[in-house]
Amino acid sequence: MPSFRHLLPFFRPYRVNFMLTLLLVMGTAGINLWLVRLTAPLWDALTVHRDATMVAQTAIMMVSFFFVQAALSIWHLYLQAWISQHIVADVRRHVFQHLHGLSLNFFATRRTGELISRLMNDVGTIQVIATETPVDVAKHVVILCGATAFLIYMNWKLCVVIFFLLPLLALVGRLFGTRLKRLSLGIQDQTASLSVIVEEVVSNIRVVKSCVQGDFEQQRFSTVLSQVIALGLQRAMVLALFIPVITFLTFFAAAAVFFYGGSQVVRGTMTPGELFAFVLFAGILIGPAGSMARLFSKVKEAQGAMERVFGILAIQPEIVDTPGVSELPSIAGKIEVSNIYFSYQREQPILNGVSFVAYPGEVVAIVGPTGGGKSTLLNLLHRFYDPSQGAIFIDDRDIRTVGIEGLYRQIALVPQETMLFGGTIRDNIQYGNVSATDEQILEASEIADAHEFIQRSPDGYDTVVGEKGLTLSGGQRQRIAIARAIVKNPRMLLLDEATSSLDYESEMCVHKALFRVMAGRTVIVVAHRLTSIHHANRILVVDKGRITEEGTHNTLISHNGLYASLYVRGVAEREEVVQ
Repeated sequence: MPSFRHLLPFFRPYRVNFMLTLLLVMGTAGINLWLVRLTAPLWDALTVHRDATMVAQTAIMMVSFFFVQAALSIWHLYLQAWISQHIVADVRRHVFQHLHGLSLNFFATRRTGELISRLMNDVGTIQVIATETPVDVAKHVVILCGATAFLIYMNWKLCVVIFFLLPLLALVGRLFGTRLKRLSLGIQDQTASLSVIVEEVVSNIRVVKSCVQGDFEQQRFSTVLSQVIALGLQRAMVLALFIPVITFLTFFAAAAVFFYGGSQVVRGTMTPGELFAFVLFAGILIGPAGSMARLFSKVKEAQGAMERVFGILAIQPEIVDTPGVSELPSIAGKIEVSNIYFSYQREQPILNGVSFVAYPGEVVAIVGPTGGGKSTLLNLLHRFYDPSQGAIFIDDRDIRTVGIEGLYRQIALVPQETMLFGGTIRDNIQYGNVSATDEQILEASEIADAHEFIQRSPDGYDTVVGEKGLTLSGGQRQRIAIARAIVKNPRMLLLDEATSSLDYESEMCVHKALFRVMAGRTVIVVAHRLTSIHHANRILVVDKGRITEEGTHNTLISHNGLYASLYVRGVAEREEVVQ
């Protein structure tokens, strides 16, 4: 099956230890068989010969084998757990790394809780297949082959009763396994849905409370939970039927062996010890057959999880380095956007033939009505997406011909929705440059107008901000995000309404400091408040995916077009707020 084939590369680093584990478990199984074989002379010595010396010798031999078996068992169980933990960790690491490399379009169509469930729950389920399955198979193969050989050697006629039941056990396992796989897939899917609901509610708890939707979310959670319970009970019912059926077949075989073998003991063609050993071997033989059936059902349960995990790994990122790309040297910062078109969905174009040039040291502002394509344009400049037509050049080099990481290192982005990590303020600022010194962090904070409120925080720069920075106000989070971008020391700065949560005076203060520190570098600003971009070298007005106006603030005001209309409306709104 493809899923199992895809798991093989994760075994290779541990193949030596894995082969050793198989040898150890096979040795343990072999000793088990020999211990059962010794029960025949022991039983005859007790009941037929009544030979104390033979009983003592056999018992000493069995105890010696027990000690060897115990040592091998401890060794193989520890190795099996060690390999299993490392393989599951490697799969999780690989999935996490793969997710990090996927394009933004992938995350735009997936829910966070679902991805967390795939990474944690489904990968955890793979542990059953990672080592338990092959080790158990190896053990059962040794037991089946060894027990079969002993049974045929001891009484081949009696073996016919046992072999008659083996295909029946396999058929029962297959029938129940198919049903268990379907139910397990449903349970895993609904569990992922529960993770999605929890993640959404926790992330948006203020909205949930504000909209008084606690009862609705409880109902939504309870509905999915009820489906999980229903599927779980169905699986329990299948297992409840499966285990008694296997047990019945096992006892039926034992009864048949006792009936036929007992008659041979009565006739004198078989000793009581041989019958006792035969019954034990029959139990050992049927036991693995039943275990293999149960193992088959477990594999079916885990197979669905594997298909989902490797389904994610099969998705390829849309934005990748093409063969022959070169590293981008330190750039001057010239940006040329040449006739680009873009759409997230084919029938809904976002950008239509956009072209402009931003020269090193320029501050270019992008404004326009909501939904006009401003943020999308910044995403293309950062190469989170590629245009469907046209090209973007930095210092006259198509950004598709240079290494992605080299490009990202020279760009800093402050997004519209500011999200912080759950560490300290210092950690969040230093995320832009992990080697930044305390002096650089302090300087970036002062430029972002963040130093004052940070100093007032309980532990200063070592204050923990909480998950996603929820202990801070929106304006404080934006200031920290701006400081994070500054400490990166980029050649290009992209601001996507990065100061929208600040008051007018703070916004003007931050902008002035930003443009002072970014002198000689290129700054692209998407702004909602037009009163904050008077100083921009050029302003681009984007409406319905096109640049409809371009010029300085004074020029655009004099044209009395869309920009002038937006500006007058913004001034009026600001005056109303002041009043």
